[in-house]
Amino acid sequence: MAKTSFPTRTLGSTGMALSRVGLGTSAIGGAAWAYAWGEQDDSESIRAIRHAVDRGINWIDTAGSYGQGHAETIVRRALAQMPPSSRPYVFSKGGLVTREGQAYCIAQPDSLRRELEASLRRLGVECIDLYQMHWPAGDGTPLEVYWQALLDLQREGKVRAIGLSNHGLSQVQAAEAIGHVDALQPPFSLIRREAGADLLPWCESRQTGVIVYSPMQSGLLSGAFSATRQLPANDWRSRDAQFQPPRLARNLALAEALRPLAERHGTTVGAVAIAWTLAWPGVSGAIVGARSPGQVDGWLGAATLELDEEALQLIADTLADTGAGSGPRHPPAADRLPTPADFLR
Repeated sequence: MAKTSFPTRTLGSTGMALSRVGLGTSAIGGAAWAYAWGEQDDSESIRAIRHAVDRGINWIDTAGSYGQGHAETIVRRALAQMPPSSRPYVFSKGGLVTREGQAYCIAQPDSLRRELEASLRRLGVECIDLYQMHWPAGDGTPLEVYWQALLDLQREGKVRAIGLSNHGLSQVQAAEAIGHVDALQPPFSLIRREAGADLLPWCESRQTGVIVYSPMQSGLLSGAFSATRQLPANDWRSRDAQFQPPRLARNLALAEALRPLAERHGTTVGAVAIAWTLAWPGVSGAIVGARSPGQVDGWLGAATLELDEEALQLIADTLADTGAGSGPRHPPAADRLPTPADFLR
């Protein structure tokens, strides 16, 4: 297993023991793709990856679409500077292809195979630990066809585990009927809470691991974002409704309301936001992005932070007060029955 000094959770039935947080690499893909975060210094990206692993993070999430392969290349350069004994698990995704600045969800088996082979070359590995379909098909390919393609790649030993990202419950159920879904990667945060109502309970009951992404809602819940910050045009967040009125004010009010709780635990607002997602049964880990070592340090406390019932109820009340986001406000617990207020909005 990949080494870590942090507490671990097993990713479903895969046998992989993950640190509770992993490093996401979408932002280090640079500016040349459809969902770019703006310009990025490659040397700083490599420093961020090495710093995260040195501190105890034992898995990295990337994708062939991030910077049209650039993020995977940067991951390889970082891995090359590490001894094999300390290398982390590497997860990637396929099925999202960028052409002339536009992203297309291509799920044809031959296309997925070409993408995987390209990812293996860029990453410099013979087998990817977890390979996921990035989005549901946009080219008319039936789910049964592209899921079988991933099962075939797993059987060939090119990937260790397979999963789905950004798929709904009915789609995951359809895939499971063909072959086991090792992992699911849904968006999940204090703002986007919908997965807590159906996907997370289903995955827990089927031994499907869950690694949630954007637990700080792309930086809105980091505690460092402000209403006066101007995002450049080549940063996709400048076009996202969560970063615009009226949602922006509610989201920032939520982040500010978490600050006393963060201070009480001696950590950051971002770490509290991430720890909330990890409090949900069935969640194996949370993907958190960073473009510098300092950003890694800003959320690393989530790897060990456990929120008690008092903190979880305080957060649920804060969600009700601010009106931020939608979905269940409180994770289910064996000794606590949900109330109607937990599921409002």
